[in-house]
Amino acid sequence: MSHHDDDSRAGRDIRRLALLLSGLLWVGACSSSGDGAPDAGQTGGFGPGTGGSVVGTGGAVSGTGGAIAGPGGDAATGTGGRTGTGGRTGGRTGTGGRQGTGGTTDTAGRTGGTTGLGGATGVGGATSTAGTTGAGGTTIPTRCTASLPAGAQPADVSKPTAVIGTGTAESCTFDALNAAVKKGGVITFDCGAGAVVIPIAATMVLPVKTNTVIDGGNTITLDGQNKVQIFNFIEPDWMKNETRVTLQHLTVINGKTTPVEVIPTAPAPCSQGYNDGEGGALFMRNGNLTIIDCTFSHNQGAPRGPDTGGGAIYITGSKYGALIVSSVFTNNSASNAGAVGALFATLQIYNSVFRDNQATGDGANSDDPSKCDAINNDQHEVGSGGNGGAIYQDGGSATNVLLCGVDVQNNAAGTGAFGGGVFMTSNDFSGTITVQDSIITGNTGGSWTQVNSGPNLGTAFGVNAKSSTIINSTLQGVR
Repeated sequence: MSHHDDDSRAGRDIRRLALLLSGLLWVGACSSSGDGAPDAGQTGGFGPGTGGSVVGTGGAVSGTGGAIAGPGGDAATGTGGRTGTGGRTGGRTGTGGRQGTGGTTDTAGRTGGTTGLGGATGVGGATSTAGTTGAGGTTIPTRCTASLPAGAQPADVSKPTAVIGTGTAESCTFDALNAAVKKGGVITFDCGAGAVVIPIAATMVLPVKTNTVIDGGNTITLDGQNKVQIFNFIEPDWMKNETRVTLQHLTVINGKTTPVEVIPTAPAPCSQGYNDGEGGALFMRNGNLTIIDCTFSHNQGAPRGPDTGGGAIYITGSKYGALIVSSVFTNNSASNAGAVGALFATLQIYNSVFRDNQATGDGANSDDPSKCDAINNDQHEVGSGGNGGAIYQDGGSATNVLLCGVDVQNNAAGTGAFGGGVFMTSNDFSGTITVQDSIITGNTGGSWTQVNSGPNLGTAFGVNAKSSTIINSTLQGVR
């Protein structure tokens, strides 16, 4: 969240570690608090004001002459654009492309998948492509024209450390998987030819000194049953650990955290909700994460609170951050970061879909003693989250955000909060945000772009950064 000093956030995380261990982005003004939301009425804070200024020293605002703000906004329709891909054989029709003037129909079809979010008309009539079918049957876009990093290829699992199951669905048990996860290494499955759902009875704790690869072979679903967080990785240091967790060809559903650190009772607009409860499916501290060809759906983080989030994933204090490739995030929710949240962690996301995720908090977050006498996290916290309907990144230390070939559609920030599609705030303005070959439309929530250089990112973003870059992308609210 915005106003938070880097060290104070890290310090708060360290102070909470004992509790966690015991429980398990063409072309803007406004800004956010360093912890994830605009700060009003404080030094260096940003928020709505008159004539583009705000109560407090250094605040810029979306006032007169300010950037487009507010929820909604449709993607621009370019001349000569073409209709996006249609539904695949056997799948139901999903959201297709908008028809541009003089456009022709671009079709694609594979058996079994639903229509992806491809084909929206780009500015100038660029046409997206459909893609391939990923875990869970949803079409994955393949529009990214940038070179993918070496780590974007699936890990070699030809010599597994552990194989779960002996050829039947019944042999693939939670107990066997949990025992293997505790040891780490390369984990695969032998559960027969059909799809298998493994109910997760308790949070699986990943080893912090051993690399772990879990490969579901596009047949395995891990189901948290709306009761438990599915994976937990906690190493008490900060941005130093080399250990990496890789999840590939896997579906992860119904993970849910149970927050326990209640914010002390104080009258509104003082912050309400919880301080903990990050990462409905996976929480990682001081580790590094790779997600390839996975689906995360219906996972839930803590529903309310200024400093909590990550409906599916929350990664904090990471040396190398999170790399997400060819994956789908749908219907996940949390106070902030409806799908993926990162604090002091770089995000690189390629050829992936974020749809119908929601930040369920409200009021964003600021430090304002004129509005709240109570102290929480060493400040006068106002607001209870709601930033980043789909993607959320916070912190400094040049923790950048890169989105290439990514569809971010129909996600929502919370009431009075920002970044219906993407929220990013670089506390020290050292981080950059790049959006390439992507379609980001139909998202709702407040917005601003405050960068030292680069274009306004439109109405799906709430961003403070060193620079912004848009390449061949369709963004709502951008002309």
